[in-house]
Amino acid sequence: MKFSVHIPVSEIAPGEFQNMDAINEIGKYLDRSKIDACHVTDHPAPSSKWLHAGGAGHDALDPFTSLAFIAAVTNRILLHTYIIVMPYRNPFITAKAAATLQILSGGRLILGTGGGYQKAEFEALGVDFHKRGALFDEALQAIQAAWAGGPVEFEGMNFKAIEVEPRPVPNPKPPIWVGGASDKAVERAARWGDGWVPVFTAPKLTKANRDTFIQSTEQLRAKIVKLKALRASLGKAAPFDIAIGPQQDPFPATRQTADRYIDCLHELADAGVTWAVLDLPHPSRQAYIENLQWFDEEVISHFDSGRASNEVSA
Repeated sequence: MKFSVHIPVSEIAPGEFQNMDAINEIGKYLDRSKIDACHVTDHPAPSSKWLHAGGAGHDALDPFTSLAFIAAVTNRILLHTYIIVMPYRNPFITAKAAATLQILSGGRLILGTGGGYQKAEFEALGVDFHKRGALFDEALQAIQAAWAGGPVEFEGMNFKAIEVEPRPVPNPKPPIWVGGASDKAVERAARWGDGWVPVFTAPKLTKANRDTFIQSTEQLRAKIVKLKALRASLGKAAPFDIAIGPQQDPFPATRQTADRYIDCLHELADAGVTWAVLDLPHPSRQAYIENLQWFDEEVISHFDSGRASNEVSA
């Protein structure tokens, strides 16, 4: 089991996270820790109602810029977008930003992608919300073409690329993890991804979102079996990751909660999960660092065997 933790650089508490002192302190701690990756999310124009909904909404800095600053003060920690919303971006712009970060960070990017869910955000960005599935599919195909090297010819719903040559060409290419829990999302991940990023349902989600999220470990296990069968039918045998935020919370920081969390991780690993994604409490920068240290010592140390490298693999 590997671990990707949220870095709360989007928090607007004065002086706590949105400055270079915080980036330096958090980045240097992460590089010394056993944590495998850090992640940030993506919301360029979120709904104001959602943003102020008391627990449901949250701020977000630009993910590529944020991770570039983390990359500049670290050498080891992987840089994880959790997630980039692909349908409302031109795929060649995404390919350029991701390839740039991959090259300048020394090959440390995990490109976590998703389809998005805020209709107001799509409308603000001039993209048809109801076409997001088809746009997601074509974006995944286009970004692979952009990273293959050489001229590209690809016509999408909103663009026509004729004999263009996107650069830089990353080598190795960042792994692409595909989000979503629907049957279509599972098929998309199997066909185009190097990993799958489902999400367990949560009480704060709307009913529409809850119904498209993972309801139980048993359901997750069944979808993983289906995903593996789809990959086999497509002749895909490369390493493949499955990352999810466990239903069990490791906080408050006690031995009892840590043990329950570890038991949950073992159950997920048995189902085929390879990465745990989590957000640590961060009422202040000092509290966040202390929680990172506790999680490092009380949880990750339990999984120390076989953690010699930081490669992204199943």
